Amino acid sequence: MQTGKRLLVLGGSVTGVAALLHVAIIIGGPDWYRFFGAGERMARLAARGSIYPAAITACIAVVLGVWALYAFSGAGVIRRLPLLRLALTTIAAVYLARGILGVPFVLLVDDAYTNQLRAKMTFMVVSSLTCVVLGLCYATGAARLWRKSPDNAPRNT
Repeated sequence: MQTGKRLLVLGGSVTGVAALLHVAIIIGGPDWYRFFGAGERMARLAARGSIYPAAITACIAVVLGVWALYAFSGAGVIRRLPLLRLALTTIAAVYLARGILGVPFVLLVDDAYTNQLRAKMTFMVVSSLTCVVLGLCYATGAARLWRKSPDNAPRNT
């Protein structure tokens, strides 16, 4: 398998696991929201039985699931999805922005949520590094595939 395809399969696999983890957070409840950095407000809402935390977390899970599908599509594991180049580029940019700006944002912005995250710097650093790696998997994987076979490269539709 080409390096580009391997990187996209890796990125898609890790993103798919992250999507499933978000589903597990919904099931796990308030303690899981706290542990995974959703904040005390989300944990309290979940404890009170509010639908809001589950709805937000489910939306994140769906987005991550779609992102995984785009990675698999770029790798040729599943059929080509629409706007593939745009999607992979955008996903890479979002992951890289989150990875690069996450820790500085938490350190520089002073509000209740970032103060909670500041107390979880190990989580912030690990999640930021994970996002940088995923962003690089999506960006490098897509670029290598398109560079190696421009005639067979996925095109926006």
